Amino acid sequence: MVLNLIFLGPPGAGKGSVAQAAADKHGLIQVSTGDLVRGEVKSGSDLGKEMSEIINAGNLIGDEQINQMLEAKLKSLTQEESFKGFILDGFPRTTPQATELENILSRIDQKLNGVIYITSDEEAIVTRISARRTCKVCNKIYNLVTNPPPNGKCECGGEVYQRDDEKESVVRDRYQVYLEKTAPLIDFYKAKGLLKEYDGNVPLQESINRGMELVEELL
Repeated sequence: MVLNLIFLGPPGAGKGSVAQAAADKHGLIQVSTGDLVRGEVKSGSDLGKEMSEIINAGNLIGDEQINQMLEAKLKSLTQEESFKGFILDGFPRTTPQATELENILSRIDQKLNGVIYITSDEEAIVTRISARRTCKVCNKIYNLVTNPPPNGKCECGGEVYQRDDEKESVVRDRYQVYLEKTAPLIDFYKAKGLLKEYDGNVPLQESINRGMELVEELL
């Protein structure tokens, strides 16, 4: 059986960890629109050059370019004999993108099987993300609450620092953008009977276990 999924939730809700566990267990391919953009830019294609100019000008890549890349990627995956399904990471973020995704899936003869929504409140998100620290040398990620760096430094000896996008004020801004842009997708997918949700305000392993239970209900 092919299993095509979306994971939704605010930044820092643990979507990536749960999605990775589901992908590993069920042989699914995680498709990140961010990775697609970086790969296209690196390829030097005409589309890549166009997107590089947009990024360098400090602007966001438009839906048209994202949709074009995503459709090509998904079409390529579905043609592989080993294809068992995909998990979308970072897409859709808006209702228009969700509508276009339906069109893309229709054109490549696929359907969405489920949308896993991990809920988490603003204060929990702020606490979780603003406590992260990253090693300047090896990029290992620590958490001052759950996994603090030993003696204030990374295991490799490198200094750890807080990324700008993980500072409290920025995290709160990201959460508000999520509420405005992405949260409407909850009702969109609920109306289609695709939404499964659970409370992500729990330890990570507990969240992973619950998420996996919901994924397996779709099989």
